[in-house]
Amino acid sequence: MKPENAIEVHNITKKFKVYLDKGRTLKERTLFSGRRKYENREVLRGVSFEVKKGEAIGLIGHNGCGKSTTLKMLTKIMYPDSGTIEMNGRVSSLIELGAGFHPDMSGRENIYINASIFGLTKKEIEERIDDIIEFSELEDFIDNPVRTYSSGMYMRLAFAVAINVDADILLIDEILAVGDVAFQAKCFNRLRQIKSEGTTIVIVSHSLNQIEQICERSIWIHDGLIRLEGSPYDVHPQYMAFMAGNSLAESAAKKKAKDEKAAANAEANGESENTSSEEEKDNKKDAKRWGSKEVVIDKITVVDKEGKERDAFLNSEEINVKISYTNNAKLENSVVGVAIYRDDKVHIYGTNTLIDMSKMLPLKDKGVITLKFDNIPVNAGNYIFDLAFHKPDGFEYDFWRDAFRLHIKNVKAEVGEISIAHSWECEN
Repeated sequence: MKPENAIEVHNITKKFKVYLDKGRTLKERTLFSGRRKYENREVLRGVSFEVKKGEAIGLIGHNGCGKSTTLKMLTKIMYPDSGTIEMNGRVSSLIELGAGFHPDMSGRENIYINASIFGLTKKEIEERIDDIIEFSELEDFIDNPVRTYSSGMYMRLAFAVAINVDADILLIDEILAVGDVAFQAKCFNRLRQIKSEGTTIVIVSHSLNQIEQICERSIWIHDGLIRLEGSPYDVHPQYMAFMAGNSLAESAAKKKAKDEKAAANAEANGESENTSSEEEKDNKKDAKRWGSKEVVIDKITVVDKEGKERDAFLNSEEINVKISYTNNAKLENSVVGVAIYRDDKVHIYGTNTLIDMSKMLPLKDKGVITLKFDNIPVNAGNYIFDLAFHKPDGFEYDFWRDAFRLHIKNVKAEVGEISIAHSWECEN
């Protein structure tokens, strides 16, 4: 194993027997032997990748492509049929909600059990247990049986244990999709912190926004193979373009009969029929925007503190980004996020209203949200800004890649992680 790597995966494969109808009892197996027919389903067909120490990567792909299976093999919940997996360091994982918890034991007792599974001694657990309970915010319920916990409380406890075991490698599978808004923001900020401390992170998620906030690299798994690997900035638009095209292909058969009928009616009436739907046209647009469109960004205007439109600023100047939107689904609120990239596509900063304010912004049918930057302390150059309206779990209503660009000039270099002073405001 290379000394700079935390994880090395070499050509792993995995297949499962899928029974169409399986007899359980001896009688059923004797009388209905035909029920034991099965098919071999190949989930992974030769996946290889490496993860460097301190790196964060995201695994993306459609349901059933093999993302979670890969993660479970990294945690050694299951093993590959062929190929090898090498891990260097203590591993902590959040694979399934409440995995390893005994429902009849209290939260406190389950902390000891769960942490010991991760390799902590009793003394190490006792040193951390107050921090675990405080982070979980379950002080009033910690001595109650966990079967009395809600799913959000399960997640709080599981996450609190996993991030307090001082792991070298943290594996996460869609765990941030559960819990209230404030706790999701708290978890996300904690992930950023442990990443800055050098922990290697692997995240499986359908939320591309979450991955872009945390990860330097995305791996797109498709039908058991790696289809594309690289910067999230480059991989995600191609993935979304593929998914949009795939959705069109799947729906084509369903629309065929309807379109043929409409065309026949139009011909009978002497009309010309255009069978291309608006949805198809939207999906065939370039891959710079995607989302479910419950909320749509209509216009973005960048102005200085006097209200003058500009595309070049000093680092010390105030920058106001006015985001006009239409709320098609009459939603009460939404998370609004921004990501900043250098012109070489390197991610330098990202945040959203959930992280900043531990809440979502209220929405009207139509409105304007202003993102004010007090300063942007970066090296002189051109910068790309992404904007998005999305749910707390990260699924996008409208994600606009390369929404606008700014030139920042007359600035001096900053050392270390930057911190950009900013605020959000809903306008009347």
